Amino acid sequence: MTTFPLQDKIALVTGAGGTMGSAVVHVLVEDGCRVALVDRDAASMAPLVRRFGNRVLAVACDISDAAAVTAAHAEAVAALGAIDVLVNNAGILSNHKIEATTLAEWRQVLGANLDGAMFWSQAVVPAMKARRWGRIVNTSSLAAKTGGLTAGTAYSVSKGALSALTFSLARELAAHGVTANAIAPAYVRTPMVTEQLNDAQRAALLAQIPVGRFCEPEEFAHAVRFLASPLSGFITGEILDLNGGLLMD
Repeated sequence: MTTFPLQDKIALVTGAGGTMGSAVVHVLVEDGCRVALVDRDAASMAPLVRRFGNRVLAVACDISDAAAVTAAHAEAVAALGAIDVLVNNAGILSNHKIEATTLAEWRQVLGANLDGAMFWSQAVVPAMKARRWGRIVNTSSLAAKTGGLTAGTAYSVSKGALSALTFSLARELAAHGVTANAIAPAYVRTPMVTEQLNDAQRAALLAQIPVGRFCEPEEFAHAVRFLASPLSGFITGEILDLNGGLLMD
C-alpha cells in the first residue's frame, strides 16, 4: 500500500462547500486526489480553493438540473481529466411529515437528493467502465431505514430511493471494475442536521444513541475515504451504517 492510496486519481464531490463535503475533500486531497468541487453556492467553496490551490477545481452547479450537470461535468473533465471517484454528497433536509409536505417541497427534495446522484452517475460511468476502475459513494441516511425519526417524508423517501440507486449501480457496474456503495449516517454534527433540532429533540436523541454523541464530520469523511480506496474493491452494493448504534441490523 502506498502512502497516498489515491495518488493522481480524480475525484468529484457534490455539496463540497458544506460541512460534510468539505471534510471529504480534505481526506481525498490528503490521499493524493485532485478534486472537482461541486456546489450550488460558489462562495462556500472558496475556503477549499484557498487551502488546496490547484489540487482542487470549484464548479458551481445546481445538481437537480440535468443540463447543468452535463456542463459542469464537461468543465471538470476538461480541467482535471476523467472522474475516478464520485461522491454524491449534496442534499437538503426536510422535516415535514406527509400531511405538511407540499408538491414543491417534494420535487425540490427529490431533485437535490436523488436526481442529482443519478445525473452525476450517468455522467461519470462511461469513462469508469472504459478504464475498468471507479468508485461511486452516495450519502444515504438512517432515515432510509427507519422512515425518519425526526426527518420528514420527502427526505426519508429520497434517501431510500438513493439506497436503491446504489444497489442498481452496484449490480450493473461490478463486472466493469466499478463499485457503488452508500453511507447511511445519523445526526452528523452539521448546521443542516443538529442545529435544526430543538433542545428536547437533541436530548432525546442522545439518550437513544448508545455511544452518547453525534457523528463528527471527519468520521463520515473517513468512511468515504475507505469506500473510495483500492482496498474496498470487494465491497459493492453496501449501505454502511454510521449511527453510533442507534440502529443495528
